[in-house]
Amino acid sequence: MSNNKKMRENIGKKSKKVLTKKKKVLRVILIIFIILIVIIAAILTAGYTFVYSKLGEMNQEEINVDIDKDIANQLSGYRNIAIFGIDARKDDYGMGNRSDCIMIASINKKTNEVKLLSVYRDTYLKLTGRNLDKVTHAYSYGKAELAVSTLNTNLDLNIEEYVTVNFDSVVDAVDALGGIKMNITSEEAKYINTYIDENNRVTGHNSSHITKAGTYNLDGVQALAYSRIRYTAGGDFKRTERMRDVLEAMLKKAKTLSISEILNVVNIMMPKISTNISANDIIGLAPTLVSMNIGNSIGWPQKNKGSTIGGIYYGVPINLAENVKTLHEELFNQVDYTPSTNVQNISDEIINKTGVK
Repeated sequence: MSNNKKMRENIGKKSKKVLTKKKKVLRVILIIFIILIVIIAAILTAGYTFVYSKLGEMNQEEINVDIDKDIANQLSGYRNIAIFGIDARKDDYGMGNRSDCIMIASINKKTNEVKLLSVYRDTYLKLTGRNLDKVTHAYSYGKAELAVSTLNTNLDLNIEEYVTVNFDSVVDAVDALGGIKMNITSEEAKYINTYIDENNRVTGHNSSHITKAGTYNLDGVQALAYSRIRYTAGGDFKRTERMRDVLEAMLKKAKTLSISEILNVVNIMMPKISTNISANDIIGLAPTLVSMNIGNSIGWPQKNKGSTIGGIYYGVPINLAENVKTLHEELFNQVDYTPSTNVQNISDEIINKTGVK
């Protein structure tokens, strides 16, 4: 058997395993885009009643999280929203669902700049009130409330709002946009078609292959395939970067949509969102969201090491305190930031447990 054939078979096995968990990766990247679309729809159509009714189709669930007062004061100029993508049955946002994708949208209230932070799902952190574990398990054990609390505790954040996206129609949503522009490298072109074939099989679509490097208008199947590539240099970290690239492409495309296209996407996505942000509050964000600029996208932790503990793989921060310091410098321009005592203690606990410094 040739090396190329073996490689294709190995990729096929791995991609099939990934796709049995339904459409994980792209589900989370749409939420900021969705909110933006709804606001644009309201402005373009002046259809407040329609938009309000569509926002009412979202699943509303309140959470109760404690915010450190000192951290709240330091970050008072930023609105941080947690975004979770879960793999679950329709309309199920409860415990037992892991947050396979975790993002934080940080809005600078003064400049309207939005920065996106992707938290790697295997990151070894202290789950609030529980033991050290993968951060993805926080949602499974305590839904959005525990997941948000865990992010605040480990990253010195002030998150009070969240959005959870659970959907099985990513392909249709991207197609409703008319596709998105994306540059495909020669390395990515070697792997993407295996994912396209598998996505076609699962969704019943017939999207074409991408045979060489270049800039393409990706349809839903192709965009989903692109976001799932993980066998190039960079592995999962590069895959997370691709997710952010797709988000930015979708945000750009959203601003070119016609009213009918906007309403089509709204109809597809609204029932597949759970949040504690009220419809009135989302509409109140209109001036910010319509004029917002997408700033830097950051993967976190920036320095980490894969480590096996008890036979389970974890991404261990090197070290937590230093990664939190870097996060605050890059996300909030806090030069020479000193992590809280709580973060320092968790950092020491991780080092003592893993030996990773």
